[in-house]
Amino acid sequence: MNVKIEESWRREIGDEFDKQYFIDLTNFVREEYLHQQCFPPGHLIFNAFNLCPFDEVKVVIIGQDPYHEMGQAMGLSFSVPDGVMMPPSLINIFKEINMDLGTPMPKNGDLTRWAKQGVLLLNATLTVRAHQAGSHQRRGWEEFTDAAIQALNRDRDHLVFILWGGYARSKVKFIDQSRHLVLQSVHPSPLSANRGGWFGNHHFSRCNEYLKANGIKPIEW
Repeated sequence: MNVKIEESWRREIGDEFDKQYFIDLTNFVREEYLHQQCFPPGHLIFNAFNLCPFDEVKVVIIGQDPYHEMGQAMGLSFSVPDGVMMPPSLINIFKEINMDLGTPMPKNGDLTRWAKQGVLLLNATLTVRAHQAGSHQRRGWEEFTDAAIQALNRDRDHLVFILWGGYARSKVKFIDQSRHLVLQSVHPSPLSANRGGWFGNHHFSRCNEYLKANGIKPIEW
């Protein structure tokens, strides 16, 4: 696995690449991609970082695992490529945006346009074996992505961290809420969202209000 990551991120968290856990992780991921079908494609593993340089991050949306079925994962949490059926969680995200902001439902689930506006769509684990959810968890990715969250918390101000579901919410311990806005709710998956607490959370309008209040251009959701 040849680590190709955007230069500002390399400056901030490049030391992680030399640590033993990341060397072990690299060896594991290389073997998995050689002998198993894995997602996302190798060149998209660091897509979230490459589309959203460190100094341009405005919002962080934390997911857990890449999608594990063919053609879905593209290195951005919750996002699927144009032409791929939108997963239920993403549909619920768009429904909440529609109710919150009046924005019409998009025709595809590609969130690259968010990433290019400064939304870091960060999965805690950046790779997965096909058809096996969670198969690359606890191999080192979480330590790496936690380092990214901590760097943003430490070296940036007035970011919005959006944490959906118990796993994402566990990352709140890394965030100084006196300097950043944290928005938390249940996960948008149908199982969680239909129990209440997802629809009507107004995370997208609250995010933009905070950005505007701090002189930052809001996101076109």
